[in-house]
Amino acid sequence: MCMMLGGRVAEQLCFGQISTGAQDDLRKVTQSAYAQIVQFGMSEKLGQVSFDFPRQGEAPVEKPYSEATAQLIDEEVRCLISAAYKRTLDLLTQCREHVEKVSVRLLEKEVLEKADMVELLGPRPFAEKSTYEEFVEGIGHLPASLPLPEGKVEWGGLRVPAGSCAPFPEGTSLTEAVFWVHGRRTPD
Repeated sequence: MCMMLGGRVAEQLCFGQISTGAQDDLRKVTQSAYAQIVQFGMSEKLGQVSFDFPRQGEAPVEKPYSEATAQLIDEEVRCLISAAYKRTLDLLTQCREHVEKVSVRLLEKEVLEKADMVELLGPRPFAEKSTYEEFVEGIGHLPASLPLPEGKVEWGGLRVPAGSCAPFPEGTSLTEAVFWVHGRRTPD
């Protein structure tokens, strides 16, 4: 959320006003906050509940919760966004010198590339990852066998007795196993 609010907060910090361009960022933050609270059950006040939103293009249906719950959801969303906004403001205030450098460059040049950022801020303080393998490195692998999901009776073309385990070859990644579980051999 802080990343999505960064442009909006930087505009307020550097220019004292927010442009209409920052509205899309706020819309995305609001959608994310509602999803966290309503769909993913990430609110202590609401507890472990999940309500579905209508999908894009579907007609909205009646809410499956009371007006009091709707008010609580709105309060939780506002608190979540306010906390993210405050954290973003604190971070950008601490790094105001860097924010101003980037702001000046953005006024000169509408799109900044990695080389511009390195020139303005220096190299990143951590090693960069550029491949999928680097991103998932260290996540771990599955055990040599894993219980088959309900209804699955074969692994790699071999029939496996019901209730037994699928013999995942050593080093099978979680991603590979997920593709198998969903009936596909490899990622497309």
